[in-house]
Amino acid sequence: MIPLHDDNPTEITPLVTIAFIVACVLVFFYQVSLPNDQGEAFVFHYGAIPAVVFGQPAALPPEAAGLPAFASLLTSMFLHGGWMHLIGNMLYLWIFGNNIEDVMGHVKFVIFYTTCGVLAALSHAITEPSSTVPMVGASGAISGVLGAYLLLFPRAQVLVLIPLGMFTRMMYVPAGFVLGFWFVLQLLSGGMSLGREGGGVAFFAHVGGFLAGMALIGLFKGPEVRFFAPARHRSWRSSEW
Repeated sequence: MIPLHDDNPTEITPLVTIAFIVACVLVFFYQVSLPNDQGEAFVFHYGAIPAVVFGQPAALPPEAAGLPAFASLLTSMFLHGGWMHLIGNMLYLWIFGNNIEDVMGHVKFVIFYTTCGVLAALSHAITEPSSTVPMVGASGAISGVLGAYLLLFPRAQVLVLIPLGMFTRMMYVPAGFVLGFWFVLQLLSGGMSLGREGGGVAFFAHVGGFLAGMALIGLFKGPEVRFFAPARHRSWRSSEW
């Protein structure tokens, strides 16, 4: 179930959401332009390494040294492990980020997004505190956006693409179902990944970020914004196209 867009209009231009997307894309272009050894050094230097975050003694390559642990929790949000990782994250941020920025404003959204990203990275690091594998990606911060969206707009309609073998189908589905299904999938996948060593998807960063977003949205949203708002529709939904 791949979301394509939501039918949930906004009132302000999502400047911060756009800026985060542009920053992630530019960083990724720079990252892939590097030779293999320099690209690996770049990821080790700016990725969030659990062993470094918790100050655990570990055999780390020289390129992992030099960046303060807390700073790596922030810089890791702008790195990605591949094209599909980048595209998937930016798609979710574009679809759902604009509405969350809309209800709290630009400055609060920056603080909310980065806070969720840091808490998400810590959630992953807690599960593997001695790991020397760098964690990269905006997934944790975006998960916070998804958690906030679930509480504010569960009845918004999301156009999703559903692959069915050789066939696909597009349909509108309530956001509550799309995001609830996504969270349960991350939780189950995280449980099955416990005890595995090495890289892979940091499912507990997704879980931690999602829960952080749900916990923090009440502090960041405008006072006039209600939880579980009724679905809003763009006027063009009823026209033929």
